[in-house]
Amino acid sequence: MALTLDTYRLLGRSGLRVSPLALGAATFGTEWGWGAEREEARKLFDRYTELGGNFFDTASTYTNGSSERMLGEFARGDRERLVLATKYSTLRSPGDPNSGGTHRKSMLASVEASLRQLGTDYIDLLYLNIWDFRTPVEEILRGLDDLVRHGKVVYVAVSSAPAWQVSRMQTIADLRGWSPLVALEIEYSLIERTGERDLIPMAREMGLGVVPFSPLGGGVLTGKYGRDDLNPVGSIAGETAGNRKSLNAALGMVTERTLAIADVVKEVATELGHTPAQVALAWTLNAPGVAAPIIGARTVAQLEDNLGALQVDLTPAHLARLDEVSAIDLGNPHALLASDHIRTVTAGDMSIETRR
Repeated sequence: MALTLDTYRLLGRSGLRVSPLALGAATFGTEWGWGAEREEARKLFDRYTELGGNFFDTASTYTNGSSERMLGEFARGDRERLVLATKYSTLRSPGDPNSGGTHRKSMLASVEASLRQLGTDYIDLLYLNIWDFRTPVEEILRGLDDLVRHGKVVYVAVSSAPAWQVSRMQTIADLRGWSPLVALEIEYSLIERTGERDLIPMAREMGLGVVPFSPLGGGVLTGKYGRDDLNPVGSIAGETAGNRKSLNAALGMVTERTLAIADVVKEVATELGHTPAQVALAWTLNAPGVAAPIIGARTVAQLEDNLGALQVDLTPAHLARLDEVSAIDLGNPHALLASDHIRTVTAGDMSIETRR
């Protein structure tokens, strides 16, 4: 069934309604060597919102702060209708170890910086961006809860953290009456499905809506890479600097496996009369537990193409082909627990269906 940007979805176990595709603002600004200048970023914002889009993703350090500053400027006239998500924990001031990390000092300073850059007095959704393995979870959770109680943050979430830590955090928050996590942002696409081992099942069980980033696999799933990109020339710090395509190739995202997946995506796209990017995004939209994949366009044409994913109707046969070519080994204990033998000796009834 076709969707639109105003076919809103609930985010996790909250009552917050968000568009089925979030607009990533990491492309707002060119400080990282790629992205959109202010005029083009404004066009992206306007087109997304005029179609009913309300969910934006940024971070305090994206494009050295330009992302938040532009997004805040663009959102000023319609702030209440929009859901602005930002993140903390990445280093804001090189040389200052406390300007990054998940601890309370970093959290509070980053939130204050985001509020200034966004030109707003509250953040709709605050993510802990990257787990640092140092700060006690109680310190993090209490700090997040304080921000909610003080009205500076409405909802809290987490990104790039181990499943066991996220479930532990959610349990502690529930037991102590602190603000629960409502979303989990992870890398997830047809070429990166390892989140299916633990992260996504955990999120569904614990009430977190999954918000995938890089749903096009760094562009690999758009079909712009070929076998000639398997051995990129240059280094990440040298010839690839400022070139997103070369960088992704140098980072190892272009492999025989990922190109084989991209080939099937192109075949399905041809059969359906859509672009490969639209098919890849539609697969992610259909994945269990997913609330809103994040799209990151640099031009209005790219945005329009990505939004076409909402009109893609993947048949069970298409989904099966895409699932098969991109399947991963879930490993132990998942494969064992899914086996017929284990289901027989534990349930005794093979007609019992595993919860999906």
